[in-house]
Amino acid sequence: MSGPKVAMVLAAGLGTRMRPLTNDRPKALVEVAGKALIDHMLDRLVAAGVETAVVNVHYFADLVEAHLRAREAQGLAPRIVISDERAQALETGGGIKHALPLLGEGPVFVANIDSIWIEHAGAAVDAVAAAWDPARMDVCLMLASTTGSLGFHDTGDVFLGADGIVRFKDAGEMAPLVYVGVHICKPAITADGPEGPFSLLPLWKRLAADGRVHGVAPEGLWMHVGDPQAKLAAEARLAEA
Repeated sequence: MSGPKVAMVLAAGLGTRMRPLTNDRPKALVEVAGKALIDHMLDRLVAAGVETAVVNVHYFADLVEAHLRAREAQGLAPRIVISDERAQALETGGGIKHALPLLGEGPVFVANIDSIWIEHAGAAVDAVAAAWDPARMDVCLMLASTTGSLGFHDTGDVFLGADGIVRFKDAGEMAPLVYVGVHICKPAITADGPEGPFSLLPLWKRLAADGRVHGVAPEGLWMHVGDPQAKLAAEARLAEA
């Protein structure tokens, strides 16, 4: 089956670790290899069939909106809908809950804007879509090995069973795989979350206990662009590729 046509793009972060590059712009508009981080992600999503992206904004919100309007004016997909968090940044879970009226009833892609990757075997976003099965899962995570990624948690996040079911590591454990910033979910999983900011991670861990979180680990090199040094490292890897 084809993947979701709607995506939630999380672009409201303060980008404090990216300073001084974020002194005058949001992290989403920091350029890597001459292209804004948010455009790297939007282009990946469009290639996977996404038609509408709901983008949350907070820090330098006006700049993000202006950039996205200019992108649309150039005739570039996807259609952009803004989820306004100017009053308060709501984190990952709170951001999705706030955007529920904009996202529709079906499953959606959810994407951070600070992951860049080099694919080794087919489109990674398509691999997540191919693994998605709403009867068996509420969340499907894009994962990468700790050795096939830069700038993520060296100690890993999760284990992946042969059946595709994710188990989050326990305290003190080392895990072989990290979450790399893209997933598919049923956005309604956030509906019962608290008012205000909250993270998706506790929700995922509860769902994982029931076997409802799955994952897929496509081949490639994943890079978390979290600070100026990581930006330079990503640019160097992209130039090599």
